[in-house]
Amino acid sequence: MSDALRLTIDGIAVDAVAGETVLDAAKRAGVHVPTFCHDDRLDPTGACRMCLVEIEGQRKLQPSCLYKAADGMAVTTASEKIEKHRAVLLSMYLADTATPDEGLPPERAAGVGNKLRDYASERSDLIALPEVGSPREGRPQVNPYIGFDPDSCILCARCTRYCDEIEGVSAIQLTDRGGKTTIGTVGMVDLLETSCELCGGCVAVCPTGALYEKKAPQDSAEDEQLVRTTCNFCGVGCQFDLRVRDDKVVAVEAPPPGTTLNDGNLCVKGRFAYDFIGHPDRLTVPLVRDAAGRLVEATWEEAMSRAAAGLAKIRDRDGGDALGFVSSSRCTGEENYLMQKLSRAAFGTNNCHQCAAT
Repeated sequence: MSDALRLTIDGIAVDAVAGETVLDAAKRAGVHVPTFCHDDRLDPTGACRMCLVEIEGQRKLQPSCLYKAADGMAVTTASEKIEKHRAVLLSMYLADTATPDEGLPPERAAGVGNKLRDYASERSDLIALPEVGSPREGRPQVNPYIGFDPDSCILCARCTRYCDEIEGVSAIQLTDRGGKTTIGTVGMVDLLETSCELCGGCVAVCPTGALYEKKAPQDSAEDEQLVRTTCNFCGVGCQFDLRVRDDKVVAVEAPPPGTTLNDGNLCVKGRFAYDFIGHPDRLTVPLVRDAAGRLVEATWEEAMSRAAAGLAKIRDRDGGDALGFVSSSRCTGEENYLMQKLSRAAFGTNNCHQCAAT
């Protein structure tokens, strides 16, 4: 029996395979269905209810992130009924959280990465519900990287699911009950006192900016550039985007999931350890010692020639085993291979080590 099937989404014929959801098929067809809680890397949970759609033969709206596509199915993603539902849902979210312009610290009022704000700004049919605010309690924010504003949280649980399913750490979780439910830790302690690895993945997946990076600017800038590059902290080759303002790196973002080998994930070093780029103590040119023993600037050619001459002198005088070569876990596999090749073939010694070796 073939796994291929065909359904229609807003009148468009879409091919799918057994096991795919309606949302999967819609995305492939270029049909936008708004979501808060969905992430392609996570098991769908249907928590936010933004992705409800009409399916022919079903009495109620169904969550497209959970509902499996079937052959011959007819799906509608935009109708009067659906739009009324989304307007009410967004109105309730706004009434329960700090609005984009009120209730947030001034530096975060125009924060980036707020899908709730973006969705709300596109609509004129929102209902002016009484602002009930949030009775959610915060927790200590001692760690230097990740901040949490409970008043901006809509409890979509993307962050807790990411921490559990992707990182396998489970440092954060839904805590308390009823209107006081929040994103907490065991004992409501700071992340430094938990199993948290400070990878920042929770910040990256948060759709409302409730979780945010403390170091990064929280506003947007027209002259800001995104520069794709490769992380140099290990040899894996993770890709990330540098947020650059006035020729200065102000933050690091992972590319969208599914676009690079790290699938939208970064470790604590890749995401937060970028201060060295503009640090005044960073070496930007090679240094060699002059006749007086002082370090002076040199060209790369001069520095490499001096290093080669020094190694060759020791080999010729004392033999190759008088030398030792240490490579780095920050190098690629190819670079580590070349280091051992240099050690064995050029200088005749097996005294070669790699700092990540056990």
